[in-house]
Amino acid sequence: MRENESSERETAGTASRPLTVADALALPVLAAGQPQVVTGVDHLDRPVRWVHITELTDPASFLKGGELVLTTGMPLPEEPAGVRRYVDELADVGAAALVIELVRRYHRPPAALVDACRARGLPLVTLAADVNFLDVTQVVHALLLGNQADAMRRTQRIHEAFTALTLRGAGPREVVRAAAQTSGRTVVLENLVHQALVCEPSGRTLEEALTGWERRSRAAPPRERTEVCGPEGWLVAPVEYQGERWGRAVMLPARTGPSAFGPEDVTVLERTAMALTIARLIHATPWERTAHRGALRDLAEQRHRSPADAHARFAALGLPVADCSFVAVRVDLPAGADDAEAERRLSETLRAAGVPTLVGVLAPGRLGVLLALRTAGTWRPAVERLSLGALAVDPDAVVSVGSEVRDLPAAARSFREAGRVAEAVPPGAPPPEGRSFHELSDIGLRRLLYALREDVRIQEYAERRLGRLADHDTRHGTDLLTTLRHYLDAAGNKTTTARRGNLSRETVYQRLRTIERLLDCDLESGGQRTELHVALAALDVLRTR
Repeated sequence: MRENESSERETAGTASRPLTVADALALPVLAAGQPQVVTGVDHLDRPVRWVHITELTDPASFLKGGELVLTTGMPLPEEPAGVRRYVDELADVGAAALVIELVRRYHRPPAALVDACRARGLPLVTLAADVNFLDVTQVVHALLLGNQADAMRRTQRIHEAFTALTLRGAGPREVVRAAAQTSGRTVVLENLVHQALVCEPSGRTLEEALTGWERRSRAAPPRERTEVCGPEGWLVAPVEYQGERWGRAVMLPARTGPSAFGPEDVTVLERTAMALTIARLIHATPWERTAHRGALRDLAEQRHRSPADAHARFAALGLPVADCSFVAVRVDLPAGADDAEAERRLSETLRAAGVPTLVGVLAPGRLGVLLALRTAGTWRPAVERLSLGALAVDPDAVVSVGSEVRDLPAAARSFREAGRVAEAVPPGAPPPEGRSFHELSDIGLRRLLYALREDVRIQEYAERRLGRLADHDTRHGTDLLTTLRHYLDAAGNKTTTARRGNLSRETVYQRLRTIERLLDCDLESGGQRTELHVALAALDVLRTR
């Protein structure tokens, strides 16, 4: 038996789950008896807590539940009523299974015994060959005790891991991620209104984990302690904040393999809830805000695995995603502004106005806003309301909007466009009359060049076309650049150029000839005038501070 101890442990396969009746029957020490399951084949996943050898007519008085009962059949009553009473007592106490050896008294199981076990759903297993019951108890008990020691070590490691997370001030996402990695199951943190703020999938996609989240969550009612509930069999644990329930941590059953939760899963989720409670006290930023920030950043940077994942995540946060159009807005705040306070106030303003949005800090001094609109083409009033709200928070804020898109993942393009608009707004430049925000149509030549002002090619172009003229003005104290500007703005009209520069026509002619000589160009050429006009506009934006 000792020689087979390692193989028996391997056969049992109980390193991470309780030993079951099926595991015990697969052990070589029992398999040698040629076991045959007569009844209760659907209940072989019952956990075995202990092995009990008995030749008594009333063994149940010595049992506590979960025992694998071994007998030679010698004590079984002759009359069917006595057999039924014998089986009823075993079933009532919660015995895992009854194993009868068909060697001494019986060579086939009595019909009364089979009927009684079948009626009570008690697994009945027969052994066709002689088995040393003491060997069975020694092997199974060694496995059980070894598993208990392993479970204690694993539980200790769980406690140590979550204690370390708490001591280093881990945030909610890190805590939930650790729970998912430790348990190998999907873990979700939700608030009291059933919005999934953090989801760490394991063996599932975000779409599979979060689709229809609010409806599914409401079907799993709140519990005062960690337990399994709801039609899907979720394991849930309440999360508290300052003595009041704030939300709950949810562990979803595995999609493949064993779906039942074990003691270690309960330990993981309880420690998760405790770590989240402490994290809620440490981290001042409301977790809804953190969840919105993360979702908006992932959307803007196209980090979702699939469009379906994006839809499921935003829907789980409470944003309508079906039959909607979307508009991305960027709010740039002046240096020194309180990003979190601006985020909070803008969120409250939009919520009070009934505008379906998510608001989040994308970067220091920058807020991102995603609008969900039920009716296409109605974004301007909504953005105007948003923009006025942002300006009420900080009058120096700059609000830029991207184009309307019909699909949520396409909002990444809307965010990019809003960013390009923001980059093209010079300091202090007001929006066009009649609105308080900037949009793509506002980007003319000067704003385009302003957005590209850091590009070395723009700088080189301006210097190559106008550098000699600027150098001449610097060395000689002339103002030929201004004359060129007046000439180009007047579309080559020399009279208008003279009037705008308070110069005589002769002086204008002389200056234009000097400009042509210095720049080696023909000012009568429409194409060359266009090139010089672009170079002047580039020079202007490069000098903007």
